[in-house]
Amino acid sequence: MRIKKITRTVWILSLISLFTDMASEMLYPIMPIYLKTIGFSIVLIGVLEGFAEALAGLSKGYFGKLSDSSGKRVPFVQIGYALSALSKPMMAVFSFPLWIFIARTIDRFGKGIRTGARDAILSDEATAETKGKIFGFHRSMDTLGAVLGPALALMYLYFYPQDYKTLFYLAFIPGVLAVGASRFLKDKTKSYSTEKKHIPFFSFLNYWKKSSAQYRKLVIGLLLFTLFNSSDIFLLLKAKQAGLSDTAVIGVYIFYNLVYALCAFPLGIFADKIGLKKMFVFGLSLFAMVYFGMAFSTSFYAIASLFFIYGVYAAATEGISKAWISTISDRKDTATAIGTYSGFQSICTMLASTLAGVIWYQFGANATFIVTGIATLGIIVYFSFQSFR
Repeated sequence: MRIKKITRTVWILSLISLFTDMASEMLYPIMPIYLKTIGFSIVLIGVLEGFAEALAGLSKGYFGKLSDSSGKRVPFVQIGYALSALSKPMMAVFSFPLWIFIARTIDRFGKGIRTGARDAILSDEATAETKGKIFGFHRSMDTLGAVLGPALALMYLYFYPQDYKTLFYLAFIPGVLAVGASRFLKDKTKSYSTEKKHIPFFSFLNYWKKSSAQYRKLVIGLLLFTLFNSSDIFLLLKAKQAGLSDTAVIGVYIFYNLVYALCAFPLGIFADKIGLKKMFVFGLSLFAMVYFGMAFSTSFYAIASLFFIYGVYAAATEGISKAWISTISDRKDTATAIGTYSGFQSICTMLASTLAGVIWYQFGANATFIVTGIATLGIIVYFSFQSFR
């Protein structure tokens, strides 16, 4: 692994993502608990998260299109990360549900603004032969933040139990570091012309109509998978149902993120050698294995092993999917292509979690995991028989 070929821009973006994910994941384990202590019901929490994620998803497509049309990347990255950092202390300062709703929306809106432009920068920093490596390195650094964040939160709460508000202020620190690091980014001169005109919010949907058949085939397959790839919360709930303590559940979640962080970079390099499609299908195979396994596992060691495999799956697919999209998209449309996919993906993710919840409620946890495993096998067949350049 030759890290020396990672450019300065990729390092900066990766450190920004590390700090931001550290801030977000510090709050992930305690967010539902905190919201309940200030009067949020379970239903209201669900509405809050659903709306915030939907807004983030739709805005990814719009701001991706806006970035491509303006020919600029860095302002979108800087504003997006700044909004996410600002939302952290807002969650502690304002304890009324409406203000919490606004703060959480600002956080997700920030993600929508930055995602397409950030991934376009990563794509521009890579060659056709290093897409997996660059996106894999970024995912490794990003996910390292998801290891450090919960670990720091658990350590703080061990010494100061239930002091949730202070954690929101502490999460502002890595958020500020991310914003500071973003000041070192510079836009590079684009070699293609840009169109300067008003961009309607849903104009990115037009990209689907004019995109290549290769892009549509790939995104259809990715979205089919997303429809059955429900929230990780269901895996954590199954672990809890199998008898793991709260500490053990959070522990396996941190373990999963650690495996993900350690594997994303080397698997990205390997993907460049064997092909992005082969690596992605390999990841899907691991995913199916995990879901079939979770349906029948009850011991701590079995579940921990499955979370290890799940970390390898994430490393083999998350960054790879965006690298793959960037290879079959025109360079001037990279942010729009990734943003459009990310927008549809957010909506499909909501539908997937709803579907999983309904199956769990009607037929039990095991049925949820078996259905997902079977659907994934079908998606593996789809990708196996599709040809991509």
